[in-house]
Formats: sequence, C-alpha cells, structure tokens
Amino acid sequence: MFNYKDCVAFITVAETGSFDLAAKKLCLSAAAITLRVQQLERQIGQTLILRERPCRVTHSGEILLEHLLRQKRQEENVLQLIQGKNLNSEFYKIIIGTNADSLETWLLPAIAEQLIEQKITIQLRIDDQDHTHQLMESGYVNACISAESQPMTGCHSEFLFTMRYQMVCTPEFKLAWFKNGLNRDSFRRAPAVIFNDKDHLHETVLLNQFGLPQSSYPYHYVPSSKSFVDAIQLGLGYGMVPELQIQDLLDQGLLICLLPEATQDVDLYWHHWKQQSPQLKHITDILMTLKSSE
Repeated sequence: MFNYKDCVAFITVAETGSFDLAAKKLCLSAAAITLRVQQLERQIGQTLILRERPCRVTHSGEILLEHLLRQKRQEENVLQLIQGKNLNSEFYKIIIGTNADSLETWLLPAIAEQLIEQKITIQLRIDDQDHTHQLMESGYVNACISAESQPMTGCHSEFLFTMRYQMVCTPEFKLAWFKNGLNRDSFRRAPAVIFNDKDHLHETVLLNQFGLPQSSYPYHYVPSSKSFVDAIQLGLGYGMVPELQIQDLLDQGLLICLLPEATQDVDLYWHHWKQQSPQLKHITDILMTLKSSE
C-alpha cells in the first residue's frame, strides 16, 4: 500500500510542476515534499519526477499518476454519495471534460440553472472531442463530452446530439484565393485555420476530397473557439466551424460556406460513472433533456 501523504505530495508536484509550488499549496516545506516523493520513489523502485524546471513526470510516474488520480476521483464520488458534499463547503464540485466548441456554444447555457439551484461548482478540462474520453480513463474528470461512443468499464455513454461543422470563409477570401475554382491547386495555395494539432476535421476533408495531407498546404493554429472564428472573419484563412456557432454570420453573409460537400457531422456523447453522485445525476438529467429537444 502507498503512503497517502507521499501520494498527495507526488500528485501536487506533478500538477504544479514544482516542489516549491507544491510545498506552498500543501503548507509544507519544500524539503518535506522532496522527502515524501523520495520515499514513494524508493517504494516503487523508479524515478517518478525529473527534477527540471518545470518538473516532469517520468513514464513510470505517469502510470502511477493515472492510477492515483482515478482512485482519487472514485473516492470523491463515494464521499459525495455518502455525504452529499464536502464537509468544508456548501458547494458540490464536479470536474467535466469538454471540447472547446461545446463550451463556446451550448454547454454552460444548458446547465447554468442547475449549477445555481443545486450549488454545484464545475471545473472544466478542455480537449479535442476525440481525446476528452482519455481524461475520464485517466481519472482527471468525473464525466466528459466525447465523440467516443463506447463507455469504459464502470461507465455509461449516452448520445447527446450531432454537431455539424461547415467549411467557411469570408466572401472576400473566396474571391482572392479561389477565383479559379475550388480545385486541388487552389486548396494547396490557400491558408487554412485549424484549431490545434489534435483537430483532424480539416485534414480529413481535404484528404478525402482532394487527396491533400495537412503538410501540403499552409495553415494557422488558433486554439480558441472565439478567436478561431475571428481569424476566419479577418480573412486569415478558411476553416471548419460548428454551424451552431456561426449561423448568424452565415445569415448575414459575413461568412459563406466554401465547400458544401465538406460538411462534417460529429456525434457527441455524455460519459459518466454508473454510480453517480446526486449532483452529477442532476447534470446528466439536464443533458438528456437537451438531447430529447433536438
């Protein structure tokens, strides 16, 4: 069995990237934190933390960290089921993994009323919809919105709705870059706007339509849903955007659909533990109501 205090010290160093910051967070000395991590390393027989700036978790450390975080979330779920909330606060805490587009468009309006009424605070961890499921598997979150349909062991996966993406640009951008038509050559030259290196929607479309891998055309990375649309409006490029986010811009003619056949539908699912706290079940029930209204 691992020593609880040693594990807390290790988790805190991994999360803060610093022995000094971990010490401040736990109200201990940096020497005490170092000693506890060293004790855990001796027990494991492996180096868990690389003493760099910032500190980095080793491969063995990542395996242990994933286990400890998953265990921590499960313990929190049990405590919430028994106590209803943490004894030190009148608020419940739920950690949710979500993609940026859901956060930008529908998530908060959908659950805000329940958060207020039930005195729930949420901590959001953002990742691509194809990767949020891994946050759940690693124990970082209590529930997540994901494009993955299959639940992990001990969890439920429930369909939410389909988010439709369109390839859009400004009318001026189309005139400047596609005056000779929407063909392979024009797409090789025109700059694209892509969310980040985990976002493969754009690449999938151009690969399927024109056989163009991402390395064959210029592109910007803009990892913010709002700034992503702003970049397209400013004429920096064209990109795949949720229809829900830009319907007004399309209606006003400020953005246009560049390639109608490039429309992509992404199914979103709500993943949660089978044993939910009452507060998480409130959120689940609201999201299922959202599903039924689609």
